[in-house]
Amino acid sequence: MVQSHTCPVRDRTLKDKRFILPTLNRTQRRQEDRRCCCVYIVESDALKMLERVKDGVLEVYDSLLAARDPRLKDYLLMENPVHMTAVLLCYLFFVLYAGPRFMANRKPFQLKEAMIIYNLSLVGLSAYIVYEFLMSGWATGYTWRCDPCDYSDSPQGLRMARVAWLFLFSKFIELMDTVFFVLRKKHSQITFLHIFHHSFMPWTWWWGVSFAPGGMGSFHAMVNSCVHVIMYFYYGLSAAGPRFQKFLWWKKYMTAIQLVQFVLVSLHATQWYFMDSCGYQVPIIIHLIWLYGTFFFILFSNFWYQAYVKGKRLPKNTQDKTTANGSSVVTNGSSVLSNGHGVHGNSLSNGKKHHENGTSLNGKMKKA
Repeated sequence: MVQSHTCPVRDRTLKDKRFILPTLNRTQRRQEDRRCCCVYIVESDALKMLERVKDGVLEVYDSLLAARDPRLKDYLLMENPVHMTAVLLCYLFFVLYAGPRFMANRKPFQLKEAMIIYNLSLVGLSAYIVYEFLMSGWATGYTWRCDPCDYSDSPQGLRMARVAWLFLFSKFIELMDTVFFVLRKKHSQITFLHIFHHSFMPWTWWWGVSFAPGGMGSFHAMVNSCVHVIMYFYYGLSAAGPRFQKFLWWKKYMTAIQLVQFVLVSLHATQWYFMDSCGYQVPIIIHLIWLYGTFFFILFSNFWYQAYVKGKRLPKNTQDKTTANGSSVVTNGSSVLSNGHGVHGNSLSNGKKHHENGTSLNGKMKKA
């Protein structure tokens, strides 16, 4: 008696009427059954392999979550990495796609008051974070070399854990920097460096806070907060209007301060590699901090070179005063447009505007 062969793949497709096999003789049908069963076996093995990979990934994920500092599990955004990742993905979607399209046919929003409040609030928050880092260990017992993380429920340990989380949360608040750029249509400010820094920093720091909220790995957070006190104070003055522009002569030094920050962070992390032994519990964080400091030092150095060495962002009063073919020319404090040699200029005198037709010579107007 010939044993009948069944093929789940063929039977399923026949049942669903996706295709109809032509009339086959017994030998052809047996060959078709074997072919279908081979396909089914391959598909089954592939599904089993994917299941094993999925189970392995979930096992690693669960083990990572189980190894986190339990003192921070009830803090906002700290339950799991899904929530904070979703926030960052929404941020990227808005600043790269939704925001620019929303503003495409709209005038820039005037957000002067909101920006002043926002920037000065971050000055206060950053200063408070620096103070808490100092009082939690960096000024009360840390050696500034190999300092392990305190996982105890002591007042000092809990205080360090709280300020580490507060620093992380401040990174999510600072996502508003880019939102303001989008709403004010300052597209030139939304660079790769800006977006990468604002999205990469909170994502990586979430893992740092989860496993080691304090100790040697928190040095760069304290230094970063120091820099942000200065940086957001500058932004607050800049948002206050033209009357404060004379106090912003130190704009280009902001990038220099950030470069110093990355040098300090990298040097502090580098000493770990030259220690005979160190009790810091999560060494991988030291490696990531060193890479972070070095990588951003390179990026910010390139920005410094492009902006100030090549002169793309020098203050207007230090740039070339005379240009041609539709570029801007400064004459006696006013801006005029020139095409070749002919100029139709506006000059200011005693608060009134005068119109003259002439040519530009050494930054002064000469009547025709």
